[in-house]
Amino acid sequence: MSDTEGILPVDDEVLSSQVVPVLEALLYAAEEPVPLDEVVEVIVSVATEQDRSWARATTPELVSRASIILSDRLLQSGSSLQVMEMAGGLRLATRPQYDPWIRALRQVEKPSRLSVAALETLAVIAYRQPVTAAEIAGVRGVDPAAALSTLRDQGMIRITGRKRAVGRPFTYGTTRQFLEIFGLRDLDELPDPEEFEELLEA
Repeated sequence: MSDTEGILPVDDEVLSSQVVPVLEALLYAAEEPVPLDEVVEVIVSVATEQDRSWARATTPELVSRASIILSDRLLQSGSSLQVMEMAGGLRLATRPQYDPWIRALRQVEKPSRLSVAALETLAVIAYRQPVTAAEIAGVRGVDPAAALSTLRDQGMIRITGRKRAVGRPFTYGTTRQFLEIFGLRDLDELPDPEEFEELLEA
């Protein structure tokens, strides 16, 4: 007998009344985007412990359906929250029109304003990653050491490995936090370089 035999599909009523609220609670409690497979793992684990009939039928596809239902439910209720897919996972976030109030509450702006050098370095890394310091210097014409240090301190970039070249230099790439700050699901959503420069300077 295969692992899927005997597993009943989750009907719409159970999905709406049980799975969706669980997903909402998980996303509310999470401090960063939660990957679909992690959501599935948590739901299956607890639902199995509670002997829920739909436990073994929970799949990434089911969670995706639940996220769509939750998103529609929040929109129709006039909620200030929305379900966002970003940085490889799902996140419950406030809608953009409420940003001024959120910033006022936190009494902080988005990450510390970056220097022109750091912005230019970040743009090179975003579009050419994985990239070495020497390659960045080749594009910008200046030593990027200080900018790299600033970007790492702010969690915007990380060391991704070493290049197979003389000296085995470090390679750099952007982080999940970078994706979150700019509201991107993944690097495929990066805008044209010109638009990205305008976004960085905003």
